[in-house]
Amino acid sequence: MTTRADRERRVQDMVHGDHLCLAFADDAEQRRVVTAYVSAGLERGERVLYFADGHDPRQVLGWLGSAGTDPQRAVESGRLKVTTAEESYLAAGSFDAEAMARALRREVEESLAAGHRGFRVSGEMGWALRDVAGADELERYEKRVTEVFAGQSASAVCQYDARVFPPAALDAIDRAHPGAVEQDELHAGPGLRLVPSFRAGQRALRVVGTVDYRATDALAAALEAVLEWPGDVWVDMSGLEFIDLAGVRALAHAAGRLPAERRLHVVDLAPLLCQVVSLVGWDETPSLVVTARETAT
Repeated sequence: MTTRADRERRVQDMVHGDHLCLAFADDAEQRRVVTAYVSAGLERGERVLYFADGHDPRQVLGWLGSAGTDPQRAVESGRLKVTTAEESYLAAGSFDAEAMARALRREVEESLAAGHRGFRVSGEMGWALRDVAGADELERYEKRVTEVFAGQSASAVCQYDARVFPPAALDAIDRAHPGAVEQDELHAGPGLRLVPSFRAGQRALRVVGTVDYRATDALAAALEAVLEWPGDVWVDMSGLEFIDLAGVRALAHAAGRLPAERRLHVVDLAPLLCQVVSLVGWDETPSLVVTARETAT
């Protein structure tokens, strides 16, 4: 079974042919990923194209400058172009998925012909929520980008703000990409990683590895952080190998701290561990919802 962990990678680890979805719910996270992705491309001698929408192009250039990259020099040399959605996706006054895919193919060909070592592109996709003709082709477009970039010296990161895209739409868009950007870990230690992520379009904490007596405090601290997120809290256990009673107690304690209208959803927990939760009685906590992992039959 392919898990979320199998699909995610850091932008620093991207290779040619990659086409990743960046779902974010925090401006600082967006800026960090964008800066790392664009800067890495310039350092590798690639040509970079950026389509801004929620931000002014000058802001994006400012991010790069603050991170130690010389954006003006890159722009003047033709290695970097920062433009807007209106001048790219919507240049014809509407969105045409096939025409945009062809345009990106030309950008790849022209970048390589000009001597660049590759091509990378990133776009802010908030324009698709406006009343734009052709916006319903968005999923088709994302699939076409994957086809266009496959086997090419090119990569793409498409940016979707989870604060404005509905969960169902965000989930469908995420599935239209072959991979997703991994966010900064809340914890990375021997045997355990705790990573902010998305599941079915909902912001989630992904637990990968083993939670035992050495890691209970790390899990509790991560849960403390995600309780600050608005709405229900989702904890993805698809990558969990083992969790002891102290770890389960930390989950129940975090759920018990939520107000009555909110829930902590523990999803994809191994069936045996679900039984343990039930035997101990923690499933009687009104704000704790536990869903067992599906097993192959």
